[in-house]
Amino acid sequence: AALLAFGLVLAAHAEPPESYPFLSYDDGFRQARAQGKRVFLYFGRLGCGWCEKTNKESFSDSALRALYIGHYVLVYADAESGRRLTLATGERITEMELGVRMKAFATPLFAWLEPDGSTIAKVAGVQSVKDFRDYDRFVHGGEYRRKDFKQFIAENP
Repeated sequence: AALLAFGLVLAAHAEPPESYPFLSYDDGFRQARAQGKRVFLYFGRLGCGWCEKTNKESFSDSALRALYIGHYVLVYADAESGRRLTLATGERITEMELGVRMKAFATPLFAWLEPDGSTIAKVAGVQSVKDFRDYDRFVHGGEYRRKDFKQFIAENP
């Protein structure tokens, strides 16, 4: 019985939204480098009500799904997980340690990253379909190279 309970604890982790091809950190960055695509990183955690709200209200949008699958390699990380990953530098850390480094103290946290792991933009909390589309216009459109997100949105509502 104790072994079964231990196995259930190990299996209990946060889930990314259904019908999205989220990959592990290592697999996702390997694919991003091979394809020359940016990464959309979603930090969630078990029991995150705001993650579930975002999954149901935003990630259920089929047009958003197609947009993000087309523009990014999707990576999911559990902000409380001990699963190991390898940074572009070769350093091995856990998903939890990555969350601390990226200041994922509240979930959900979303980040758009270059294939080398450098951060383009990040935002915490529930995001609407419009919010995700705005970030896509900013990141995929290359606007982040010229201005910050607030300036971009002020000029391109």
